Amino acid sequence: MGASAPRVVVAGLAGDSGKTLVSLALLHAARDRGMDVRAFKKGPDYIDAAWLSWASGSPARNLDTFLVEPARVADTFARGAARGDGDPTRRALNVIEGNRGLFDGLDAAGTHSTAALAELLAAPVLLVVNVRKTTATAAALVKGCQALGPTLRFAGVVLNHVGGTRHETVAREAIENACGIRVVGAIPRLDDPEALPGRHLGLVPPGEHRALERTTALVRRVASEHLDFGAIASAASAVPPLPAADPITTGSPPPEAGRIVIGYISDAAFSFYYPENLEALEAHGARLVPISSLTEASLPAGLHALYIGGGFPETHAEPLEANRALLRSVGELARAGLPIYAECGGLMLLARSVTWRGHRRMMAGVFDVDVQVESSPQGHGYMSLRVDAANAFLPEGLLLRGHEFHYSRITGPLPSTACAVVRGTGCGGGRDALVSVNVWASYAHVHASGVPEWAQGMIAAAQRFAASHR
Repeated sequence: MGASAPRVVVAGLAGDSGKTLVSLALLHAARDRGMDVRAFKKGPDYIDAAWLSWASGSPARNLDTFLVEPARVADTFARGAARGDGDPTRRALNVIEGNRGLFDGLDAAGTHSTAALAELLAAPVLLVVNVRKTTATAAALVKGCQALGPTLRFAGVVLNHVGGTRHETVAREAIENACGIRVVGAIPRLDDPEALPGRHLGLVPPGEHRALERTTALVRRVASEHLDFGAIASAASAVPPLPAADPITTGSPPPEAGRIVIGYISDAAFSFYYPENLEALEAHGARLVPISSLTEASLPAGLHALYIGGGFPETHAEPLEANRALLRSVGELARAGLPIYAECGGLMLLARSVTWRGHRRMMAGVFDVDVQVESSPQGHGYMSLRVDAANAFLPEGLLLRGHEFHYSRITGPLPSTACAVVRGTGCGGGRDALVSVNVWASYAHVHASGVPEWAQGMIAAAQRFAASHR
């Protein structure tokens, strides 16, 4: 890499510990100091990654060793890490936000956990500890993390939800005396829930948040008043160099470069796309066209395929239903054989209707199914699917790794499907991936770096459609 890529993993004891707040504060503080900054999100989460992108000023990459082989995860970090832009006088910082608790992974051994990622990247852990209604007992929690991860290196501890000076003093002394780890931050109980508002799938994405200036003010205040940025940055710099990233071999441009056109729906209702997925399509020669399902009256002419990611169609169901021209265009092109690949929220758009909070809204009707959005998750976690039926995109026999996080479920019988669920929930009844003509609609989100067949399948389907419509 040529430089050590200063880095820190922001971890917690559980979800909602304050990891995102601390990560955003560090990124803003580093940028305010003129540092070269990049952000990464451990796990498959799109929303936290969007906030990290907002704070860092660059697309945040997801690092997940279940979705993608560990060696490729390490390579993704090495390739995208900040290194001072090659200027030895410019400092750099890479912030990697963990997910769930430090050791929470696929199993009791913590496989694919934040701790495992920190070990893979040789990155120190900044542990955020919620000390609400506890003081010295916080030391036992930190000591337990040390015992469970004896080879982990800790950059420090940040106390969150501190009730006052005495509260902070007792917790700080207990941790530093018992664990030998510095407390490098103490964040008081904050009374501004609208600065980082949440809803059923997590935080409201930054693209929909109407009070970003309040968020900016909050995270800058946290950084300047409640974090020892110098100590954290120093710990992040005391890391070994990473191996150089494998060179990108582009070779000759694909013969169809620029001639295959793939649209993708990108707006407030559909924003869940891994950068690598879009980049993989471009690397195979596709020209990508963003489309708004909320404002455009039809799909643009000349498309050879359509990609519909996840998002929040339920919160935008009324304007989606009102845009009947766009929905009609999607349905007509689907029936005409346009390859359409849809994930989660995209599946909901292709259904006959979506019902949420007592309101039924009509969608594109590509599939004769109705979707009900419930008040609790209907599928949440890592998925494994085996492709066992013919479809337009992926070969039979392929084992897919992905993830699902949906509050919606399909009501009534399923139409034809292409996948057996090996792990997870999917569409129900042990099945996933609705298929019709050249359409695929699944609850599984896949990462192109972990499923290279995905981009290959998209391009092949688009090429077949293009050839048949010349």
